[in-house]
Amino acid sequence: MWKIPMIIVNFKLYRQSSGINAPLLLDIIQKVREERGVEIVAALNSMDLTALHEKYNVPMILQHVDAVDFGAHTGKLNLVVAKERGAEGLLINHSERRLTIADIDILISQARKMNMVSVVCANNPRVSGALAFLAPDFIAMEPPELIGGDISVSKARPETITETIEAVKSVRDISVLVGAGIKNREDVKRAIELGAQGVLIASGVVKAKDPYGALNDLVEGMI
Repeated sequence: MWKIPMIIVNFKLYRQSSGINAPLLLDIIQKVREERGVEIVAALNSMDLTALHEKYNVPMILQHVDAVDFGAHTGKLNLVVAKERGAEGLLINHSERRLTIADIDILISQARKMNMVSVVCANNPRVSGALAFLAPDFIAMEPPELIGGDISVSKARPETITETIEAVKSVRDISVLVGAGIKNREDVKRAIELGAQGVLIASGVVKAKDPYGALNDLVEGMI
């Protein structure tokens, strides 16, 4: 299991972080990780993770895996193949790739059996508390309306962080991450002070003019 507090950088499918540009961002993540001694995890698409996981000392997870077995599933990817191709874990139920509760349960159970890390996304405290019953390794709460915006969840909706942590901890002792609009050290520091054990971030690093500086600034809020 990874150290906490931690940062997960979701590469999404931005031009700055995909294909030929993915190694550039991974170089930065690896450098900051080694220089600062903090846990930074990269969430990649399946093609980039397969090509790059052996070249970096950075934990890599997939942005999405389907809850299917082997069979006639054109365009799908299951967890067995994901692990064979180097994934250490996966994001589940991101707001841009919502799943049914049944599929979420299947993926968490499969990940547990395969010793892979499950990071389940939720859009509010109530959903976070409900998902805690499925016992993922991490729950990442992100209000969808703040994702990619200029105001962070820790500034705009600090109460949702404390409510999420209370809802989750009332069920199980699961680490809670938060995301949406996280841009700088103050956003991270406030989230940690409110009880979060890390952040899930995308555009704040990926689309920054200086990703190295942006990532270092976020780390300052963790230490």
